Amino acid sequence: MDRLQSMKVFQRVADEGSFAAAARALDLSPAAVTRFVIDLEKHLGTRLLQRTTRRIALTEAGDHYLTRLRGILAELDEAESAASAHSRELRGVLHMIATPVLASYFLAPRVAAWTLRHPKVVLDITVDAIPQTRVEEFDLTFLIEDENFDANLVARPLMHGEWLFCASPGYLARAGIPLVPHDLREHHFLRQQRRGGGRRIRLLPASGAGEAIDVDANVTLQSMHSDVLHRAALDGAGIALLSRLLTTNQIASGELVHVLPDWVGGRYTLYGAMPSRQLVPARSHAFLEFLREPFVPVRESPGRFTV
Repeated sequence: MDRLQSMKVFQRVADEGSFAAAARALDLSPAAVTRFVIDLEKHLGTRLLQRTTRRIALTEAGDHYLTRLRGILAELDEAESAASAHSRELRGVLHMIATPVLASYFLAPRVAAWTLRHPKVVLDITVDAIPQTRVEEFDLTFLIEDENFDANLVARPLMHGEWLFCASPGYLARAGIPLVPHDLREHHFLRQQRRGGGRRIRLLPASGAGEAIDVDANVTLQSMHSDVLHRAALDGAGIALLSRLLTTNQIASGELVHVLPDWVGGRYTLYGAMPSRQLVPARSHAFLEFLREPFVPVRESPGRFTV
């Protein structure tokens, strides 16, 4: 039995939640994936996964084993990278997790530029609405947190920004443009659902000087998922609080309009969080430094494409 391969396969099955998904990710047959896991269980003398017709779940032993295994595989991966460091070429797989909006609008547009620089590093991006609960499972976890963020995480601030009031040109043509904060009461508002609920929103002076204003908004859509609000705003559903980081290009292109420019809905910091293990892969540090650089999209030259 290739014990190392069996360990890697088991971890992938646990992360993907199924044998079939792990087989697709590893480019193996489902039968091969099943055999690797069974061989590992036989070697350890215990069952690691509970299998049913609908899903799999970690046993208590499997959960403890997976926790230790992640650190072992990460250190082996880093040892291989260190051994080949003389070539000055990063390689391996960089496992990351982010919210749907960050994955689609922040990470994905930067993949082309990163790949040109480090073609032998594979970017593996997992999407989760609440990534902060899974920091220990990934090399990098991307979080947007407000000014009061104080968590026990190894996290590097990457950039700061504000929440902007945005709407589509089509919506504003129908409903009019709000000129002062209290005009929001006459508009459809798309709200991030938070604990405690309520319809009141707080606006802060964009200049940083002056008093905040609270407004009872006419909430017509609320969701815990900011990508839902983002998509709805683009489609003309109303005014939403959206991140400056993720809307700059859409505002510049005219897809969205920044309304009430003298006010913001809050300020935030984008963090790249790392697991608490001591050995952090060089590619993780390199990717964080890459993200701190000014973003320059890769522009393809026009040309003919035939099939």
